[in-house]
Amino acid sequence: MPAESKPRLAITMGDAAGIGPEVIVAAWSRPDVHATVLPLVVGHPEVLRRAASLLTSGAKVVELDADAVSRGQWTADARTIACWKTCADDVLAVPAGTVDRRSGEAAYQCVCAATRLVQQGDADGIVTAPLSKAALHVAEHIYPGHTELLAELCNVNDFAMMLYLPPGAAVRGPAGLGVAHVTLHQSLRSVFHDLSVAAIVVKCRLADRVMRRLGVEQPRLAVAALNPHGGEQGLFGDEEIEIIAPAVAAARAAGLDVAGPFPTDTLMMRARDGEFDAVVAMYHDQGHIALKLLGMNAAVNVTLGLPIVRTSVAHGTAFDRAWRGTASADGMVAAIRTAALLTRTQA
Repeated sequence: MPAESKPRLAITMGDAAGIGPEVIVAAWSRPDVHATVLPLVVGHPEVLRRAASLLTSGAKVVELDADAVSRGQWTADARTIACWKTCADDVLAVPAGTVDRRSGEAAYQCVCAATRLVQQGDADGIVTAPLSKAALHVAEHIYPGHTELLAELCNVNDFAMMLYLPPGAAVRGPAGLGVAHVTLHQSLRSVFHDLSVAAIVVKCRLADRVMRRLGVEQPRLAVAALNPHGGEQGLFGDEEIEIIAPAVAAARAAGLDVAGPFPTDTLMMRARDGEFDAVVAMYHDQGHIALKLLGMNAAVNVTLGLPIVRTSVAHGTAFDRAWRGTASADGMVAAIRTAALLTRTQA
């Protein structure tokens, strides 16, 4: 594919003390990545050089100035890592595998810079390496994670996290399987307070929209129940009767192909086998555990509702194994490929 027709993707470094830099460098060596996208790392060039040395990749890290980046003109291949420095040098002193204000600040600055780049039209989408929520908070940026930070930067109120498994052996749907979440980074106790008919309908709309962009002409959506066995007609809770079922009815009235609520223990097997294209889960672990069991390294985190494309790996910073050179780059490659697809199907 000619360079001028490839999507330009800004890849944020993530937390420098975690595995983000090494999975970026490892993914960079994959020829298929460069066949489909023109990537740029947003971070610190020296951190990337250290990761390249750790992996003995032989890739050269080239630092770009703001003018070259703002023109959307950079070159990169499997041997040349283009990097735009967007954070302070103090991140270089952060020990591997630690929560530190300096790496939290650097990760924040990288996300902000990459988002501005896309908003200005100088890149087509962003792919984020994992950051540490604890380090983000120590740096006094009080967000539960990437999703909420990006929603604020893009000034949107209706948004969601979706974990997405591309088509493959783990799932049988023609376009893979997405799991969107009604509530996200919050305590389980608070989930019951924040569930509403309107919130569930919004997530159904967002899931339908992104699955269409991923190639499904008429997405088949399933909504998960909250309580065991779907509440057993109110015996184990009435949220299905009072909130979730009315939300499903409202979404169907709006023209969406949606069914439920279904008990999650059997729903995820049905979705895996291709009966549904996307599932709307009520809370974080309800969706995350099942999808990550199906394909941890292949899963992609997609932020729904943004005016920009953003994907990420589905794993975290993995401080316990950071900077050992053993982290898998499969999730980063999948995130890059998915971002490329989404940039080509933007409205």
